[in-house]
Amino acid sequence: MTSTEIGLIASVYLVGQIIGALVFGRLSDQLGRRRLLVMTLLLYLLGTGAAAFTTGHHTGWLVYFYATRLVAGMGIGGQYAAINSAIDEMMPSKYRGRVDIWINGSYWAGAILGSFASLVFLNAFAANLGWRLAFLMGPVLALVVLVVARTLPESPRWLLTHGRVQEAEEELAKIEEVARRSASHWPRSPRDAAITLVPEQRYGYLYFLRLVFRQYPKRAILGASLIITQSFLYNAIFFTYALVLTSFYGVSATKVPLYGLAFSVGNLAGPLLLAPLFDSMGRKKMISGTYLVSGVLLAVSAWLFEIRSEAIAVFFTIGTIFGAMGPAFYGALIGNGSSRTGLFIGYWSGRPS
Repeated sequence: MTSTEIGLIASVYLVGQIIGALVFGRLSDQLGRRRLLVMTLLLYLLGTGAAAFTTGHHTGWLVYFYATRLVAGMGIGGQYAAINSAIDEMMPSKYRGRVDIWINGSYWAGAILGSFASLVFLNAFAANLGWRLAFLMGPVLALVVLVVARTLPESPRWLLTHGRVQEAEEELAKIEEVARRSASHWPRSPRDAAITLVPEQRYGYLYFLRLVFRQYPKRAILGASLIITQSFLYNAIFFTYALVLTSFYGVSATKVPLYGLAFSVGNLAGPLLLAPLFDSMGRKKMISGTYLVSGVLLAVSAWLFEIRSEAIAVFFTIGTIFGAMGPAFYGALIGNGSSRTGLFIGYWSGRPS
């Protein structure tokens, strides 16, 4: 495949995420968080598993492979919508920031496992088999998550706003029972802290966009700008990382997962270490700070990448300057050839340590 065709794999996958987020995000409000989590996991399982059975190299099979990545992306996009909706509804506001970052950051724990698995598959098996096994590992993990997902509670808020009061009371009772067993003290909320939940109206995406950009234009523009720049640059760099390593730095394709492993560890450490600061220091400061630091580091990386050839030239020049001094220096040690002592000392001092 050409570099453009390889880059298109990631673009198709991300387009699938967009479709999945929009379609299943709406269905999540209609069918429930838990049901959508299971449905989107099955969709991801289907797309990722089917990719392993790409058996040809002509255009038809390339289109087939792209289609499997589109389907897998739709599953991931739908999961993102369902999971974050559940977090927003189940977590108290003072903990919501760190929990949101931790849960979304756990993606990189999976990426670490994936990097290890890819390293094994690509080096222990033939190339034509190793990448297929790596893709088939996705469905295996998804099956494990499906078993776990069956034990998750449905959002009581979602049940109440959809008129399913009895089910909401049952889910709340389960949650409260777990809390009572784990807490030494169970404070009761005052009655004036109660809120009224009513069945929600269903709005379309166009209505939502008009509402947000008219009523909160500054926040909407800021949020859109942050997510657009972050998504464009991050995905562009992350999904072409392997191409850069193999094309510009001569890294073997079988060793690329090692670099992906380091990348994943850094991405996992960020949420684990910084998440509490988003609630303690404030989200505005932390968002601004992390974007600023990321921008500076990206600029430094670009500068280092650009000056690579210049650096080679500079160090070659430095080495050649001292190399040019060598013949004259050793010529002086040889002198008129009457004594070998000077040359002996020169050879001895120049030996590798």
